[in-house]
Amino acid sequence: EVGAHVCADVVGDEPPPPHTTPLRTCLCRSEKQEKERCTWTKPRRIGRRRCCRRRSGSGHGPSEGPTCPSSFEPLAYRNDVVETNKSMDVDPKLELRQVPLWKTSCVSNPRNKPWRGSFETLDRRAEKTTTPQEQGGKIVELEKNYHAKHVESKLYDWWEKKGLFAPRGVGTAQEKPFVMCMPPPNVTGKLHMGHAMFVTLQDIMTRYARMKGRPTLWLPGTDHAGIATQLVVEKMMAEQGIRRTDMEREDFVEKVWEWKQQYGGFITQQLRRMGASCDWSRERFTLDDRLSEAVAEAFVRLDERGLIYRGSYMVNWSPHLQTAVSDLEVEYSDEEGTLYFFNYPIADSVERLQIATTRPETILGDTAIAVHPEDDRYRHLVGKHAVVPMSDGRVIPIIADEYVDREFGTGALKITPGHDPNDYALGKKFNLEIISVMNKDGTMNDNAASYAGLTREECRRQLWEDMGNAGLAVRTEKHTNRVPRSQRGGEVIEPMVSEQWFVRMEELAKPALDMVQTGEVRIIPERFEKVYFNWLTGIKDWCISRQLWWGHRIPVWYVYSTAEMADASSGTTHSGRPYVVARNEQEAYKKARSTHGDNVHLVQETDVLDTWFSSGLWPFSTLGWPDLQDPDFRAFYPTQMLETGHDILFFWVARMMMMGIELTGKAPFDTIFLHGLVRDEEGRKMSKSLGNVIDPLDVVDEYGADALRFSLATGTTPGQDINLSMSRVEANRNLSTKLWNAGKFVLANIKDLSEEELSTIVRRKFDTPESIADVPLVERWIVSSLHELIDHVSACNDRHDFGESGRALYDFFWGEFADWYIESSKTRLYGGDPQAAMVTRTVLVYCFHELLKLWHPFMPFVTEELWHAFPFEGESLMVDWWPASAQPRDDPSIARYEVLKASVRSIRNARSEYNVEPKRKIPASMLVEDVTLQKELSKESAVVALLSRVDPAQLEFIQEPPMGADDGTWVQLVVGDGVAVYLPLVGLADPAKEVARLEKQAGKLEKDLAACTSRLSSTKFLEKAPEPVVEKVRAEKQEAEEKLKAVSVRLALMKELLEKQVA
Repeated sequence: EVGAHVCADVVGDEPPPPHTTPLRTCLCRSEKQEKERCTWTKPRRIGRRRCCRRRSGSGHGPSEGPTCPSSFEPLAYRNDVVETNKSMDVDPKLELRQVPLWKTSCVSNPRNKPWRGSFETLDRRAEKTTTPQEQGGKIVELEKNYHAKHVESKLYDWWEKKGLFAPRGVGTAQEKPFVMCMPPPNVTGKLHMGHAMFVTLQDIMTRYARMKGRPTLWLPGTDHAGIATQLVVEKMMAEQGIRRTDMEREDFVEKVWEWKQQYGGFITQQLRRMGASCDWSRERFTLDDRLSEAVAEAFVRLDERGLIYRGSYMVNWSPHLQTAVSDLEVEYSDEEGTLYFFNYPIADSVERLQIATTRPETILGDTAIAVHPEDDRYRHLVGKHAVVPMSDGRVIPIIADEYVDREFGTGALKITPGHDPNDYALGKKFNLEIISVMNKDGTMNDNAASYAGLTREECRRQLWEDMGNAGLAVRTEKHTNRVPRSQRGGEVIEPMVSEQWFVRMEELAKPALDMVQTGEVRIIPERFEKVYFNWLTGIKDWCISRQLWWGHRIPVWYVYSTAEMADASSGTTHSGRPYVVARNEQEAYKKARSTHGDNVHLVQETDVLDTWFSSGLWPFSTLGWPDLQDPDFRAFYPTQMLETGHDILFFWVARMMMMGIELTGKAPFDTIFLHGLVRDEEGRKMSKSLGNVIDPLDVVDEYGADALRFSLATGTTPGQDINLSMSRVEANRNLSTKLWNAGKFVLANIKDLSEEELSTIVRRKFDTPESIADVPLVERWIVSSLHELIDHVSACNDRHDFGESGRALYDFFWGEFADWYIESSKTRLYGGDPQAAMVTRTVLVYCFHELLKLWHPFMPFVTEELWHAFPFEGESLMVDWWPASAQPRDDPSIARYEVLKASVRSIRNARSEYNVEPKRKIPASMLVEDVTLQKELSKESAVVALLSRVDPAQLEFIQEPPMGADDGTWVQLVVGDGVAVYLPLVGLADPAKEVARLEKQAGKLEKDLAACTSRLSSTKFLEKAPEPVVEKVRAEKQEAEEKLKAVSVRLALMKELLEKQVA
């Protein structure tokens, strides 16, 4: 039977395991770990498989005789068809995560020895679940248990196939569209908890808006991630012995595109695992043709406004990447380093000035020494000159400025404008010479004289040694440095002056400031407005050029008069050359010829734009800008919501604001919602070094996406970090089970109804006061409480307080609905009154339907699966209508049922206190002074009896205390004003058994009390024992005394009751 085995592991005549779906394709990884395409072919005998390599045509495997030298891991598949993402040459782990149906392992053994593998049969329970389109509006029997992994991939594929993620009613709906662009994850990305957080919150917003009837567009996409992607591909090529510099630029870019086609879809597949209901038909990539055109258009327009310029400024330089990097791509770490103290000779003097530095290698680039103008130690040196050590006598001025920290080091500061951003600013202020002593690769250049060619570290060691030999080195001491490192490669970033392209930001910043200050754009939470204002008011010009090959090539063309000159310019910076800015090469030639004549030759700028430049256009470039007539741009711009992490408020959010206002005349969104970071259970930032990174997909595999989503949504408030506990996720997995079981309970009680009865039930609404007044107290209470919950959850969702919304929903469902109403409903469902049972069924279905709607944005998978098991009208819960607000409530009924609940709790507490056996039913008398309340509660006597384990035949409602209420034979439970419960002691406990139990308990307490008293009476113990130990014994003595007193009172009462029984 083809497909009987995962791999050839037939021992003797052992029959193959049952399996009905042929596994047709696998990934074959050879001993060299090279991934190659292969197929399973029909075996020579049952259960055998042969893996044939397509490329080489050579077979290997057990049917060939030799041992199998490979490990086989099949791709995930569904419906007998192999599912791949773009190509089969993919990482098996990532592919298997998409549809985790199969797990196999095939163990290689040394050659010429018997090959044995292992297999695991597929759990086919997923096949039993009816797909939504097959149900035909009838009741579907649910599995005994909810299995998230069997439901989630099936439902998500169905949602996407049905086109339910696309906006509906555009141009016709009365509601304003809800539009939100997904922050584009890097195309190189792997799902982490930050992604899981934004997917959860954005999907809640999206599903809520969709169910409210708004045309809803959540637009997804990925970022080309210039540095990260180029690094990945260069690393991949290096493993093959290929260097980027050995290739033409176009060939390398083509290689990156091939990588993107093969691996670029992993992150979006992983976002699907979290339930992201974004419109994948509109998925964008920042290097798509239309988005690239938008980037060129934006650059040209900014240049025409005089906001683009080229100049030499201090940038963050990555020696390994050979490019400038943004502030966001620099991470600072506190590292133990060294503070070097040395002497600077004063020119024309024997005096020396002691200075401290953490970077001796930059001494060769010093162009001044600065001291504080009020520092009396050095006042006499201001205006003089000093000789730069190891520089063959180069002299530099000594200046005074308040920037100098007199408490750091010696109070005198070496100024190196070419390699320190603060020194650079001071150099500009004093018009100091800027000397760079390093090459782009981090080695020392010719300005370092004899140290040229050394690395930074080598130069530091050699220079310090030479200064020691020259008598200039004084001492070293340990010092904690704040070291800037590349986020991508981990190397130390070198501040360096470099010729780059910049955007003037001051003019762009003002409108973006005004939009928030006037309230046209809201930031949630408001405290981040201050961060936004501070950055924009002190904003610096933006370095937008990167020395990479992967990205949007800057649309600048340098003008040369001859082809020879143009060719000779290759590899240069074109510094000082005239240039034109254009949308494309054709337009560039047109502009150049109009200015410089027909005989021109153009060379395009080799730098690419900072990735954040294209990301800054994301809210409108993804909707068709600059084509203002694009249907999506007309319908959906500006967007309504921008949801992202607070850590990129100014790196990305502020730039989108500035670019959007400048290029479209409108703010790109009206609300900015900022979430916090996801930390571990102890509040630590997740990092590989700490070993506390939690993989969201591992959590989804174990607990389901719904459980993780609800944990993230309810674990924090806007802007606050969340400490993620796996125990909380597990508890929320149990919530899915609770929902499932509640749904099964409701279904079990309507499954035998006729189609007409079902139709009547599912259409019943409680949208008028009369409709609520027609049902009994318990039903009036649950419907009214549900309507109150709907208002609260809707209000919380409207103000984006999803934590409070989810917590309120959790408390109501688990407490009011599941623990109270479902239990109360059993008295009528199984009470023998068909009419009462039908009313209860109607309310059960109504409440459960509304609860599924409320739950859906938080837990879409389990709710959709449950929704399809009911004969509800509509295509999907996702597009069902959100419950209406301000529906009628019967507040007196809510108050009356609360009295019932309080009475039941009082009786339960008494049962616990008197150790009544769980199954024992006791008598009870409920005193209710209010006639109307007593009438209502008496109608629900069956509910009281069931929930409090009271004997229905011995439950009475009274308006006066029972006979003998004060003689000690009754337990009085005060429930509230005018409400009390009386329980006869005889009914609560067997006096004889209780006396025996209490005497035994009293004996133990007396023994414990005696032991504590003895220890505290010992002078030796009091003198030698630590004070905490003594205090602990004192506390134990006091506790024993209190317990013994209570037991003694109870024992006396039980003995008295026993005597009366005997009499």
